[in-house]
Amino acid sequence: MKQLSELIKGASSILDKLAAICIFSVMLLIVANIILRTVLSRPILGTYELVGFLTALGVALALAHCAFKDGHIAVSYIIDQFPYKIQSIITVFVHVVSLIFFAAVVWSLGNFGQAMKIKGLVSPSAEIPVYPFIYLIALGLLGLCLVLLFNCLVSIKEVLKNDTAKKVVR
Repeated sequence: MKQLSELIKGASSILDKLAAICIFSVMLLIVANIILRTVLSRPILGTYELVGFLTALGVALALAHCAFKDGHIAVSYIIDQFPYKIQSIITVFVHVVSLIFFAAVVWSLGNFGQAMKIKGLVSPSAEIPVYPFIYLIALGLLGLCLVLLFNCLVSIKEVLKNDTAKKVVR
């Protein structure tokens, strides 16, 4: 389990670094566009589109690392009122449902990216192909799926550990 944890930590860290590059690129692009627009009256073609693509990509690529670090907001006031065993079962359920949902999203994005590749869809002004961004967003969400799968395995192990500990005590 430790090796799997390190593997997922490394993969999510790489995706997070790619997300940081995307967000940094957005900043550079916006600053360069402002400077070129004011100084030379020559804005960068397709800035609006690139900012949208890179921001979506940055968010999608950062999700896995955020989930691995438990950086998401969790409102668990009601769940905290239940016994620990019920809390563990609910946690497993939430991880399984989340995994199924995001796996379906990755699958759909893969199909959508393929459809956009076949159609040859490009952005309106810069005429940048859209499908590579769709595939990269799917990659980021696939990383999230790996983290959710790992969290699911850890949660199941926790539930089973509590069951066996109670059987030994009796």
